[in-house]
Amino acid sequence: MADEEKFDAVVVGAGPAGSAAAITMAKAGLQVALLERGAKPGAKNVMGGILYNHFLEEIVGEDWKQAPLERPIIEERRWMMTPEAAIGIDYKNLRNRTKPHSYSVLRARFDPWFAEQAEKAGAMVVPETVVERLITKNGRVVGVGTGRGDDLYAEVTIVCEGIGLGTGLLEKTVIDGKPLRRKLRPNEVAMAVKEIMQLDPGLIEERFNCESGEGCTLECFGDSTMGMSGFMFIYTNQDTLSVGGGALLSEFNKTLRTPNDLMEHFKKHPAIKPFLRGAETVEYLAHLIPEGGYRGIPKVYGPGYLICGDAAMLSNPVHREGSNLAMESGRLAGLTVVHAKEVGDFSERRLAEYRGRLDHSWIMADMKKYDKAVPLLEHNPQMLTKYPQVADRALDEFFRVDGTSKWDKQKNIVKMIRKEGAIRMGWDTVKALWAMK
Repeated sequence: MADEEKFDAVVVGAGPAGSAAAITMAKAGLQVALLERGAKPGAKNVMGGILYNHFLEEIVGEDWKQAPLERPIIEERRWMMTPEAAIGIDYKNLRNRTKPHSYSVLRARFDPWFAEQAEKAGAMVVPETVVERLITKNGRVVGVGTGRGDDLYAEVTIVCEGIGLGTGLLEKTVIDGKPLRRKLRPNEVAMAVKEIMQLDPGLIEERFNCESGEGCTLECFGDSTMGMSGFMFIYTNQDTLSVGGGALLSEFNKTLRTPNDLMEHFKKHPAIKPFLRGAETVEYLAHLIPEGGYRGIPKVYGPGYLICGDAAMLSNPVHREGSNLAMESGRLAGLTVVHAKEVGDFSERRLAEYRGRLDHSWIMADMKKYDKAVPLLEHNPQMLTKYPQVADRALDEFFRVDGTSKWDKQKNIVKMIRKEGAIRMGWDTVKALWAMK
């Protein structure tokens, strides 16, 4: 392909990161190819199912209101679970009725729409195209080779392929004797599973105490994941529930449990079963999620390439944020390429501007803040096992009316806490949390 036939950018992956990058560049008049391995965008993409509209609006403006979103989230619930109890904090924000900031979403519906916005802006969207390799020449990425036998060349290749564990483009591509991303460890990746369960909208609203069209999230820790580092969830869609969750690959390996074991355990919990009664599973999905924290982020730029979203290990599991980091990193990558085009300089030094944009954004601030969150749970398993059980027993004693005086109940609770070493546990937790700062 002659130089004049080069694209300004080839984007690998039409998920939130890839489409955000393509839209940003195409709006600026750049020649962009957006490649997707699925039959259509969204066919191969999975996430829990909550999208924050602020970041979508930054990319497509008022057109975000036309996006195929499911329900605005009015109520958020967090439960710490034992086999026989659920200890919860619920927050119902009625302001979200007039100005929601998050929605449930189904990627099979949202991603095609988002990629269509890239196409409308002028990008060339190419589905059913597997990128098999990054083409390198003289120590620089110069394009991609596809399963169709076609090579596409570009000034910049933006990798938004997701984790790509083991066989991904980043681990396979070597420049100056080093892969673009090192091999990930099992404790840096979570395996997540998800079922889409069909349920009448009226029943969804009745069971989750929602007004018509409104949504609720339920996120569960502790026994919900059989004590493994992770969480389970139920998100309300228009006429389905997104039910799923996950845990670290290292803990699946250690316990010899399977993702299906985790899902069935959660669905059978007596506090969860009433929500799912009569719901029919219509789709089953699985996905790998980056959990390496700030220290797991690879070099996100290099000669001829940028890395965004999950591929760059940008994920905040504490706040179940992934799609917003993907969209924002894609937007910032797109702006970097637009600037490179304006000054006619696609050198690695110029592309390093992308890392600077990330460093000065909320993305890296949050990644640094929660860098040790996953190791905290991994190395303190009692936080998801023993702690909830102690709290469960204390609350059972506190609320039970059985003829015992409240003074005696208070003494019983203190004795139980001391016997279980909960004071020491609490101190250990404070020290662990302090170490996160």
